[in-house]
Amino acid sequence: MLKEVLLEIYEREIEKLKNEINQYPDDEKVWLVRNEISNSAGNLALHLVGNLNHFFGAVLDENGYVRDRPSEFSRSHVPRAELVEQVEAAKEVVRSTITNLSAEALAGNYPEEFNGETVKTDFMLVSLLTHLSYHLGQINYHRRLIG
Repeated sequence: MLKEVLLEIYEREIEKLKNEINQYPDDEKVWLVRNEISNSAGNLALHLVGNLNHFFGAVLDENGYVRDRPSEFSRSHVPRAELVEQVEAAKEVVRSTITNLSAEALAGNYPEEFNGETVKTDFMLVSLLTHLSYHLGQINYHRRLIG
């Protein structure tokens, strides 16, 4: 049951992420920052893509993904269409990983420490979901401020 709930909410939130990026009037506005805004929506989207690909793909699915976290915040001017493609690809990684996750693995220890502690996989997936939702809200706010 938890697996199905997680899958449904992750897919919903990732679709919202794609929609937010697509609602910007042009590619340039996705990358704007102002004094009160330290991260662009583009960098937050890249960060979420890297986060999902790392924690789902590399750690749980062992798919060989190698994260470059600094570039998530240093890259700029990636076209919206490319951002949306990366978000969609990350969604597929999340979907596949959750679908193939056994009940034992979901209830067991997450293969990597989280904030220096061993946590259960179900706890980690819920934590990652709150991280996704937090940054999704920032992107929504950024779009409305910049737009």
